[in-house]
Amino acid sequence: MEQIKEKTDYKITKYPLFFVHGMGLRDYRHINSWGRIPKTLREKGYTVFHGMQDGNGSIEDNAAVLKESILSAIGETGCEKVNIIAHSKGGLDSRYMITHLDMADRVASLTTVATPHHGSRTVDRLLRFPAPLVKFGCAVTDLFMRLLGDKKPRTYTVIQHFKTDVMKEFNAKTPDAPQVYYRSYAFIMKRWSSDILLWLPHLVVGRIEGENDGLLPPDAVKWGDYMGSYTGSGRRGVSHFDEVDLRRRRLSSKPGSGISDIPQFYLDLAESLADQGF
Repeated sequence: MEQIKEKTDYKITKYPLFFVHGMGLRDYRHINSWGRIPKTLREKGYTVFHGMQDGNGSIEDNAAVLKESILSAIGETGCEKVNIIAHSKGGLDSRYMITHLDMADRVASLTTVATPHHGSRTVDRLLRFPAPLVKFGCAVTDLFMRLLGDKKPRTYTVIQHFKTDVMKEFNAKTPDAPQVYYRSYAFIMKRWSSDILLWLPHLVVGRIEGENDGLLPPDAVKWGDYMGSYTGSGRRGVSHFDEVDLRRRRLSSKPGSGISDIPQFYLDLAESLADQGF
């Protein structure tokens, strides 16, 4: 994808774009988890909806919420299907919904961005800490997520799903629906100082699994039609938080073949779906 081009006209998708956030995030009525991305897409003519699921809800619980949100969007627009664009754990919620909640005929495509489809070897190691300590930390997190609006936070259950053996079983029990187009993207931070919020995880994951976006390496997120790993046009690269435009500003003013502004990446992503008839 060329990230420095300026366009005014984009080919619009046949089906609405349905954004599904990852763990620890929430969508509210007037505030979303995707920064400038939804507004940028709407300004170019795309129809955008949000999943509205819990930030730390279980895959099963969140999938049920996504189903209702999608059916509501379909009822509102009269469209037959949606194109899901999911970040991180949101991709697992979406896959479960499509396969297990009879939603394959309502989803045209699922694009996952840095979703841990194969789990994390780093999480495998971290969960060797004493279980009572881990559960205590998760219980505190659940209390915080309830304050943010989660109805059924289950942090301990969620992080168990990031183990490689659990995801291997999940993948075996959650086959892709043949009528849905699946594709995936990975991202890479260029250095530990690229994201002050993820500098330590980046170093830890880098020591165990190699290059990563601050949380996940490319090999962990490949699913369906793998579109490759992307980084920034500048020196900092693209972090797991940059992927959802957490800072609401450009990544770099430096031109180049990498990503300089994340909304442009999603504009190109959406247009590529349109080019394929979705």
